[in-house]
Amino acid sequence: MKKRTKVKIAIQASMMGDSTLLMLSDALVRKWKIPQRETIQLRLGSARHDVKVVAVQASGTLRMSPTLAAKLGLTQGMQLCVRYKASSKSLHLGPLIGVMMSRVHATATDKPFGANTGFCRELSDACKLYGAAVFFCTPDDLDGQGDTVRGWHYAGGWHKTAFPLPHVLYNRLTSRKLENRPSVQQFISHVRSKQGTVLFNEKYLNKTEVFDALQKESGIRLYLPESHLLKSFEQMKSMCSKYNTVFLKPITGSLGKGIIRIRKLSGGGYSCSFTGVNGSRKQSYPTMSALYAALSRKVKSQRYQIQQGLPLVSVGGRPVDFRALVQRGDGGQWTVTSIVARIAGQDHFVSNLARGGSLTTVKDALKRARSISPSSGLLKLRRAALQIAKGVEKQIDGHFAELGVDLALDSGGRVWLIEVNSKPSKEDNTPLSAERKIRPSVKTIVQYSRYAAKF
Repeated sequence: MKKRTKVKIAIQASMMGDSTLLMLSDALVRKWKIPQRETIQLRLGSARHDVKVVAVQASGTLRMSPTLAAKLGLTQGMQLCVRYKASSKSLHLGPLIGVMMSRVHATATDKPFGANTGFCRELSDACKLYGAAVFFCTPDDLDGQGDTVRGWHYAGGWHKTAFPLPHVLYNRLTSRKLENRPSVQQFISHVRSKQGTVLFNEKYLNKTEVFDALQKESGIRLYLPESHLLKSFEQMKSMCSKYNTVFLKPITGSLGKGIIRIRKLSGGGYSCSFTGVNGSRKQSYPTMSALYAALSRKVKSQRYQIQQGLPLVSVGGRPVDFRALVQRGDGGQWTVTSIVARIAGQDHFVSNLARGGSLTTVKDALKRARSISPSSGLLKLRRAALQIAKGVEKQIDGHFAELGVDLALDSGGRVWLIEVNSKPSKEDNTPLSAERKIRPSVKTIVQYSRYAAKF
């Protein structure tokens, strides 16, 4: 593992009247052969400032004037990684991570990011632990030109200030509409060209794109239920004659919204279940023509994926699926950070927490399902999640560093892919303990950001 040098930022008003002065530990000045009292360049993200370094005895500290700290968006006690490049006579601080959030409630001082505030606090704590700085901005803060961006950061409370363009930009925008806003896209291309910013989780994935891309990976095909973009009555008729249950899923849907389950009835005809907030609503149709006619308006207004239904393992008659969080870590490699089991709520056929589902551990769910050995089930799920993340990286354009991979196990122990989510909810993956500590998934984001920014 790469050995990093971290420094603690100390802001000192009396810097001998010179706001360009930096005080750095004598050991580092000698180790890196930094010329003293000669002009070198201090860099943080897109910021470039001419400074002069003076060696001091205090180790692990970088002292600077309040003026310089304000220009960099730095506050007292921040921990950052530091490196010196002799070739360009430049001292680099970082990484600086910008997180794009959908909205901020500026008047809610304790919870400016609503239900995601806890995650933002955790990410700020993890940055302090690993030597990084983070700020959070919304589409309204973004501008397709200029050298700074205004964002929120945590320092004993939430404050808004100007930051240089970041080394790393993490996309947590939770709607396609916000993501495609011209100001957001202009900002993204501006930071990439101006600063070489690494953007990750840059776009939503749609279900058809994912399944079509993964079909090209021979080792992944065995996880894929038969799945097509719904285009015609003939196609629906063919899928419903092949399988007892099929699902229609909006290709851009999330949180289980708009999913329709179609089942063949033993006496003929079809039963159709629609997801709703308070449970599923059922309707029966005597023929395929009647069913298709009833759904035609929905199918015309939105594109759907038609997918083979699977005989999922269940607990007390309620289907169970599994959410694996797969992330890139300290060396840029994919790893499975966590897998949780989600049991569908009463009267629901989808397991999303937003639809009344509940969380438990994989081993507990499989023990209660009594159909597959818990340890072999967990092993199969881990292997599949990792293969699928690598397949997405290989086959789909875009840079991803964390993926929510939703998987199912059928009663015979076979793993199936349900969907891949490039914006896994930070509430959905809540750990099963209530202690206030930094989740491994949050630490991994910072570790990957250091790697991506070459710190």
